[in-house]
Amino acid sequence: MATASKRGWVLMRLSALLALCGIAAAIGFGYLGHLHPALDSFSHFRVHLAAMALLASPLLLILRFRIESAGALILGAAVIAQTTGLPTMPRSGATSAEAAGEDEALGPSYRLLHLNLRYDNRSPGAVLSLIGTLKPDVITLNDVSASWVETLKLTEATYRYRVVCPQPSHVGGVAILSRRPFSEAVEASCADRGSFAHARLDIGGREIDVATLHLAWPWPFEQAWQVARVTDLLGGLRDTAIIAGDLNAVPWSRTARAVAAAAGARILRGIGPTWLSFRLPEFFRPLIGLPIDNVMLKGGVVALSARTHAAVGSDHLPVVVDFMLLPQETPATVLQASFGE
Repeated sequence: MATASKRGWVLMRLSALLALCGIAAAIGFGYLGHLHPALDSFSHFRVHLAAMALLASPLLLILRFRIESAGALILGAAVIAQTTGLPTMPRSGATSAEAAGEDEALGPSYRLLHLNLRYDNRSPGAVLSLIGTLKPDVITLNDVSASWVETLKLTEATYRYRVVCPQPSHVGGVAILSRRPFSEAVEASCADRGSFAHARLDIGGREIDVATLHLAWPWPFEQAWQVARVTDLLGGLRDTAIIAGDLNAVPWSRTARAVAAAAGARILRGIGPTWLSFRLPEFFRPLIGLPIDNVMLKGGVVALSARTHAAVGSDHLPVVVDFMLLPQETPATVLQASFGE
């Protein structure tokens, strides 16, 4: 009996140690995404893995792995701090003028709403109500299925300027809706089989490019190949632009950073989890959610606030960004505010 108990104790200790090694290896793989897309897939769960390391620390201590327990604690805390402690955007409140060292008379603010509608959303009325309540100047949408194309026609009176891309599958394409007129100099367009839309808006006499992109799932799916396909499209955006979309990639992943680099844009950080799986209990969903709906800013576009809104029938939360346009003569250093990469 004593021998069996001792074997059980040894097996338990060995299992805990192997589990910690597996967690540490998975975290490490996520930092090597430049070597292969398969490794970048690990980066999307970096915070979850770090949290697992933190939870493993007291268990390892109970199992008399004192050094390993301390290592798990340091690893988990360091990874979370490094990943989420980078420059972030406050969820609400005007801060950009202060961060840029400018006064409050820089000009009016505008609003962007981004949402992955979910192709089979059963609450279209909630989405339309959200649009009516928030009154965004421009809306970027993903998963615009055939049924959504019909539903969105109800917004044509307010959002006269629009580009709705063809639906390559039942999931649907992407779309841009705007209260602000499209520039006559550049025709709004779709590309990459309906996953990319671009329009140039005239906002208060200033032209600003707006693009939305819906990337495929990470490796072993086609995400990496799709990023390569849209690189030239992103590079064609003008110096003042906003890119928003469901990238199926977290802001700190190599995928998201590659998109930002191709566009010459900076990623807006700190929005929080936007994808919340329907398969999880409601109280648990925010803890496991992933921040895969990204907004990127370029040039004189400066965010005043960024936040998620309550769900409207999709497994993605709406993202609301209030922004302003800095004067064209603003020095480039001002654009390095306290958010983005």
